[in-house]
Amino acid sequence: MIDLEREGDVFTMTMNAGENRWNTTFVEEISRVLDEVESSSGAAALVSTAASDKFYSNGLDLDWVQQPDAHPQGGDREVFGDVFMKLMSRMITFPIPTVAAVNGHAFGAGFMFALCHDVRHMRSDRGFMCANEMQLGMRIPLPELALFRHKLPGHVFFSTVQLARRWTGPDAQAAGIAESTAPAEELLHMAAQRAAELAPLGANRANYQGQKEALFGENAALNQPHGAAYMLRNLDQYSH
Repeated sequence: MIDLEREGDVFTMTMNAGENRWNTTFVEEISRVLDEVESSSGAAALVSTAASDKFYSNGLDLDWVQQPDAHPQGGDREVFGDVFMKLMSRMITFPIPTVAAVNGHAFGAGFMFALCHDVRHMRSDRGFMCANEMQLGMRIPLPELALFRHKLPGHVFFSTVQLARRWTGPDAQAAGIAESTAPAEELLHMAAQRAAELAPLGANRANYQGQKEALFGENAALNQPHGAAYMLRNLDQYSH
């Protein structure tokens, strides 16, 4: 479901569950890989990508959400909201640099996961990033809105969460969502190069993570009193 490789200072996490839809089992597998990465020491950075040439992540596993008993492989439906949000909190404050190589569509929860990385590179010739909750008749939870607001410029934020705009690679780069774009065959190499450049920042894990907490955690510098990471890991404090 999730593969992990290391070359030099760069870990590459490849999601290989087809459309890489999010359920509790998928969250647990990502967490397991992050545990392995975090157990390392010294300079390091993490790249995430997908085995599919069409989907980076196509959002929630809606079949499982609607009929969890019919899809037991997805895991415990009751705990999903909490464990998923805590994983996003962990990712946004991960103690080494993180780079998303978005090589296909990133919708909903998949877009959210990409935004939790420090840097995003996106395929230039195919694929959209989109928060499509409005199209699905869903409200975006406040912690997730906080994440989008932290990561996106103001006008981009509104177009993304309220108007469900679909961002192509070039549009995402122009809007400041993606740092760079590249053709599919060059994207992972570009992301790995960027990760290698950033890896020395991960040598001091406490410092790298500590500043992220100052940006996104409790009493955050960006929007006191609390930032997206704190809200995500304390979902029970927030309601629709």
